[in-house]
Amino acid sequence: MHDPWTWQPAPAARLQQAVTLLHLRGPDTLRFLHGQTSADLERAPAGAWIRTCCISPTGRMRALAEVLVEREGAWLVITHGDAAAVRAGLDQVLFPADQVELGALQPAWLLTPLPQLSPAVATPTPAGPPAALQWQALPADQGWRLGPGWLLHQLTALPAELEALPPLGADEQERWRLQQGLPAEPAELNAGTNPFELGLADRVSLSKGCYVGQETLAKLATYDGVKQQLRRWHLPQPAEGSGAEQPTPLAAAPIGAVLLSAEESDGGRCGSVTSALQLASGAWIGLALVRRQALAAGELRLGPDGPCVQMSTPAGFMAPPVGAGSGAS
Repeated sequence: MHDPWTWQPAPAARLQQAVTLLHLRGPDTLRFLHGQTSADLERAPAGAWIRTCCISPTGRMRALAEVLVEREGAWLVITHGDAAAVRAGLDQVLFPADQVELGALQPAWLLTPLPQLSPAVATPTPAGPPAALQWQALPADQGWRLGPGWLLHQLTALPAELEALPPLGADEQERWRLQQGLPAEPAELNAGTNPFELGLADRVSLSKGCYVGQETLAKLATYDGVKQQLRRWHLPQPAEGSGAEQPTPLAAAPIGAVLLSAEESDGGRCGSVTSALQLASGAWIGLALVRRQALAAGELRLGPDGPCVQMSTPAGFMAPPVGAGSGAS
């Protein structure tokens, strides 16, 4: 059976993602962001580039973000999520005594030459979060270099080396996202999921002290309370003339479809599909949230009368901490 997860885009291409910038100015910026996001920011030096999550008081997802630390301020780069809601939420908890000024939202592009992986989406190692990352400012306020990637204001002309690389098409870009297991809104990133379920443990500090959502996330880690995790699924294209039993073709993207046990006669509920993409071959791939009792299953059934789909762990998924409590970071 062909493995769809070994796919690589053409070497001369680029990922091009629309993101939103929010500039925060003032000496209290890092302390403020430290208390409102999941990463440890308060002691970060100027020049640091830190991945984080914007979460609710109950530890639920609001957005994925990158923080570019300045001497007396920071850029919050909202890569997935409702940027306007994030800004409004920060504004609501900003006290008059806080020396922080919120700027206006600004559109930008996050661009990454392929086949290299940007550190922002690189596959984590089992040893823990990656080493500290650094940003470099581009001349004339054009934007920033983030490792092999570029963060540019949308009105900025592309550098020649990027202009020469055609952007991936929408389906190719979505395939790359699914392969890495990157959550997007509203499919995986929503008010019903938390960072540990989505494989974002490297964006969460459990040792930095009090912050919004910290109590919930610490309990999930301490008591092994993560009930579901993000997984990939694959339905192969039926092989013509093979004579073997073939999976039933799907008539439409099965977003929201229930995943059931492929082995139990009663087909116990095991999760649900969150994303789906049909490939040129006719095969389907996607993401799903799978209950913990079914995480080791090699295949699950797509609905009570549907075909069995092959399950795997996304390339970029970092397993949630277990029994770590406040002693992990």
